[in-house]
Amino acid sequence: MPTPRPRDEYVSRIDTLKNAAARYSKLDTLFAVAKIAVGLTIVVLVVWLAKYHTAQIGYVFVPIAVLVALFAWHERILRSLRRSTRLRSFYEQGIERLDDKWPGKGQTGEQFLDPSHPYARDLDIFGKGSLFELLCTSRTRAGESTLATWLLNRASLEEIALRSDAIRELAANLDFRERLALAGEDVRIGVHPESLTAWSESTTRVGPHQILRIALPLLATCWIFSIAAWFLWDWGLAALLMSLLNLALTYRLRPRVQHAVAQIDEASHDLNILSSVLKEIEQAQFSSQKLTGLQTGLRSHALCPSQVICRLDKRVTWPDAHENWFVKVLDLFTFWTPLWVIAAEAWRAAHGLNVRRWIEITGEVEALTALACYAYEHPEDVFPEFVEDGPYLHAESMAHPLLPRSHAVANDLELDGNLQMIVVSGPNMAGKSTFIRSVGINVVLAQAGAPVCARRLQLSELAVAASICILDSLQGGLSRFYAEILRLKTIDEMSKDRVPVLFYSMSFSLEQTPMTGVWAQNRSCVTC
Repeated sequence: MPTPRPRDEYVSRIDTLKNAAARYSKLDTLFAVAKIAVGLTIVVLVVWLAKYHTAQIGYVFVPIAVLVALFAWHERILRSLRRSTRLRSFYEQGIERLDDKWPGKGQTGEQFLDPSHPYARDLDIFGKGSLFELLCTSRTRAGESTLATWLLNRASLEEIALRSDAIRELAANLDFRERLALAGEDVRIGVHPESLTAWSESTTRVGPHQILRIALPLLATCWIFSIAAWFLWDWGLAALLMSLLNLALTYRLRPRVQHAVAQIDEASHDLNILSSVLKEIEQAQFSSQKLTGLQTGLRSHALCPSQVICRLDKRVTWPDAHENWFVKVLDLFTFWTPLWVIAAEAWRAAHGLNVRRWIEITGEVEALTALACYAYEHPEDVFPEFVEDGPYLHAESMAHPLLPRSHAVANDLELDGNLQMIVVSGPNMAGKSTFIRSVGINVVLAQAGAPVCARRLQLSELAVAASICILDSLQGGLSRFYAEILRLKTIDEMSKDRVPVLFYSMSFSLEQTPMTGVWAQNRSCVTC
């Protein structure tokens, strides 16, 4: 049975989701009306029984039980409705990518753009309509960060081969990508990996846990009994002394507790997303070496990381109730916040050193999934072939992946030890810079492990560099001329490495005829 085309598969699933959403919407209305009817029935029944049959007032619990069941069933219907809506949006975004309507609607990744990077700005890696925006489907910041890192740094040939196998496997697994899209709540990018890892690896404490775990609950219990004794036997002095003691200890711990609460709050945004993504990775069935290795890194612990993160998520939800003034007053004497911080720090002591690796694995799987989505939506693209000896680059029918395929002009190119420089000359708007950018961005894709927009691409390891879009910097005190000099210096330093440099430049001749250059070389890096 032939594999459905990506667009046909997306449209089919959207139609199914539309029908499901319509059904859930009808059920939503039905349950809403039913809850109102049962609620009114309860009110009428309470009034009638209280007036005429007081002894049988217990019968009111029957419709109350029905109402509780209706609330539970209605919530399940609403969750299914939200799930259908989110999945429909997921597939509609895929159709927008296939229809070339994606620019400006995704994550631009501009926070990862370093102006001094040798090719990021020149090859449109980040920004509106960039390669990152086309590729990124990550739910977590770790996934975004990993994808950006892969686009900015070439991988080893061994790592490229492992990624390519994983991407091939994930490209055929649309259901897994669907489950990742549904993981957690409907929050676009929640987890802050830097804050979470910094907190999880910190060793600061509010105080000696063993002592505080015993002393604080004991003092809180004594305070509650003292208040009860005050009301029952008029022991006001005992209540006053216990209140002063607990209040003094609260203010003694207050600076460290507030600092700890701020750190935990900053680190724990939307942990349910991370937990849900980890759960999907743990439960998936993988066969490629890269994915099974990442999965093994999660399964090597006694408890599943998703369960461990879920426990932390449940512990850190308590501060939401702390905004209540009644809770704030009781907290001064019952130490709820210090005890909550101690519980969070106990979790950190048990699992904190593993968090960084869990986040890294999540980021890698999401980055692989993003590249797999690109591979699935562009079945005509091919995975590159790598050779050991370089410099070497041989491309057949290579085009720019960010252009609509119907408008992109494909070209052939060959660079090796015999032909290391190409000068392209012609009038403005002839496609010179697009051509050299297409070479660079496809090499970036290839060295990230992704398929490329070509009929065939063979290449060796290449360090990509460009001098196409060099800008001055008012804040940095750099003129355009000096920025060009710094870029050339960077490229010259790169040329001293073992990996040949693939260098792109744009300049003008004396007659002001625009020219571009493409050059692969492992020592000198000057072009005209």
